[in-house]
Amino acid sequence: MSTTAATSRPRNRGSAETVTEPARIADEENDPQADRFLDREESWLRFNQRVLELAEDPDIPLLERVRFLAIFASNLDEFFMVRVAGLARRLATGIAVPAPGGRHPREQLRRISEVVHELGRRHAQVFHGPISKALETAGIMLVRWAELRPTERERMHQLFREQIYPVLTPFAVDPAHPFPHISGRSLNLGIFVRDPSRSNGRRVFARIKVPSVLPRFIALGGDRFVPVEDVIAAHLSQLFAGMEIIEHHAFRVTRNADLEVDEDETDNLLKSLEHELLRRRFGPLVRLEVEDTISDDALALLSRELGAEPGEVYRTQGPLDLSGLTQLADLDRPELKYSPFVPVEPPELIDGTLFDAMRERELLVHHPYESFNTSVVRFLADAARDPKVLAIKQTLYRTSGDSPIVDALIDAAAAGKEVVVLVELKARFDEQNNISWARKLEDAGCHVVYGLVGLKTHCKLALVVRQEDDGTLRRYCHIGTGNYNPSTARIYEDLGLFSCAPEVGQDISDLFNHLTGFSRDVSYRRLLVAPHALRQGLLDRIQGEIDHHRAKRPARIRAKTNSLVDEEIVDALYTASRAGVPIDLWVRGGCVLRPGIPGLSETIRVRSILGRFLEHSRIFAFDNGGDTDMWIGSADLMPRNMDRRVEALVRIADPDHCERLTEIMDMAMSDTVSSWHLAPDGSWTRHSRDADGEPLRDIQRWLRRHRHLRSVDG
Repeated sequence: MSTTAATSRPRNRGSAETVTEPARIADEENDPQADRFLDREESWLRFNQRVLELAEDPDIPLLERVRFLAIFASNLDEFFMVRVAGLARRLATGIAVPAPGGRHPREQLRRISEVVHELGRRHAQVFHGPISKALETAGIMLVRWAELRPTERERMHQLFREQIYPVLTPFAVDPAHPFPHISGRSLNLGIFVRDPSRSNGRRVFARIKVPSVLPRFIALGGDRFVPVEDVIAAHLSQLFAGMEIIEHHAFRVTRNADLEVDEDETDNLLKSLEHELLRRRFGPLVRLEVEDTISDDALALLSRELGAEPGEVYRTQGPLDLSGLTQLADLDRPELKYSPFVPVEPPELIDGTLFDAMRERELLVHHPYESFNTSVVRFLADAARDPKVLAIKQTLYRTSGDSPIVDALIDAAAAGKEVVVLVELKARFDEQNNISWARKLEDAGCHVVYGLVGLKTHCKLALVVRQEDDGTLRRYCHIGTGNYNPSTARIYEDLGLFSCAPEVGQDISDLFNHLTGFSRDVSYRRLLVAPHALRQGLLDRIQGEIDHHRAKRPARIRAKTNSLVDEEIVDALYTASRAGVPIDLWVRGGCVLRPGIPGLSETIRVRSILGRFLEHSRIFAFDNGGDTDMWIGSADLMPRNMDRRVEALVRIADPDHCERLTEIMDMAMSDTVSSWHLAPDGSWTRHSRDADGEPLRDIQRWLRRHRHLRSVDG
């Protein structure tokens, strides 16, 4: 394939007509294929259901099942803070229109409530049932206050006096004290008290916020724990001295957490974001969680004061906020966890320097099977120390709290190298961390920029400019599918390409110039870059497979993505399927495409794999008439990635790398591998055992072993 990017190839008229053909199908009266999109929000909830099914799986180590329970709860929090909040905002502002799946936002919210209640019951059942029993058998117990032993109660009395009481603040509600603001995701106790000295016996309400500095569960010793709110509730008489405690209930609020910053109207994005982060805690309510033991009076008061509609109230068996179960999952009980796993060093890097290896050939690394630290971190650390390196340019979307990558960039600046870092301040829920990193890098002498107005910079790029022994300058590059975060790199599956090919170096230099300056050059050689060319580049390649299939040349589409919700891409895939092109889609999260519908998508298969590692890489492969056209990068198949972010895909040029990725893609779609299969109606069915009841192959376990053997053989 030529190194000329797809951006230079005009889209022919036939492509435009065929890609939009499904839209005409949808307009035909009584066409069973008209409802061609699944609901995006419910599709995401079904992804979280798959997470829950891992918690329900007795074949998974116990504390890993506990962790999946915590992940389910944390995922649901984010879903409400972003997706549900967005639907509610559209209703409130009067701009609500039906979703691509046909549901009006009001109907979407109703359906979300139904599904969340259904999944919430399953979540509570598995926690209070099989998992709690298995934990107890293993000597790990989460007990309520009534179940504490006398010695444990004495210890909790002392703990309360010394460490909890000083940080608590009760808020009374009366004519002189209005109902306090309840911040998002905070755990609270709502208390009704009565003053026995008054004859009217009037009940008054008070609220206590459980401070976030306290652990979610208090350790009793011997792997026994009690919810922190139980310890507080047992000592309410000390907080309301002389008052009669009538009832108390735990509750929790979720609020809209989307930030709204008009970049066209602000002179200082960093300061504006800092101000907006303070407002995040006070966004509109989207969910009120209460324990199912709450009284009707208490719930009515909370709903009225918080403005919670009936559909926004979620009653569940306590304790609330089971995202805190990570505390139990982190216990030092290796026999209850996945077996230890140590990433291997890529065999190409075992001897010699990384720069030497890159000059020999491009390197493809696969995390976490191959070490992030001995490849990506080493690349930047070596560049910071190497006196021949003149400049480093880097994008940072999310990174870890104690980042060796940031340290390497600071060291490079201290050594007098030119260091440019593009920090994306608007990375959701990492804004505060990124503001801190930006200030630290600026203080160290790095040039820090924040990208383009109106766009998030999501691409994962690093560029090192080095003067070689002969005096020439060479550019060494890394293009990844995941963040420069050593912590998540241990549990996120991602790919990275190391290259010093001149066309790649020129592309990344051009892209950095576009991001940091006023360059209008958006044509590239081996990159597809959003928002200018990525969508069209993928559409052209889908159309290319249609043309190859009609000409009886090898044609097939394979894609691995976190989400598939872009309507135009889905319609293009439908068009390819109707033309007979085989299409395999590996989608971790939400997917609005309906596979297997005769006359629309019967050649499309959709699989999902969840497990020990979070499948995070993005791969797009096209048979291209026998000359494989394969890409990896940062972009998912979502409108935001195509149109509102700076994303980059890089073409894989090495045939061995293409073969390696094709093997993984084909294995993921094999019926001998454990996965979930998507049906036309949007339901996902887990296939984890064969007809004889034997476990199907775990692709992540296979890759761990395969990469180890590759390292040894290499």
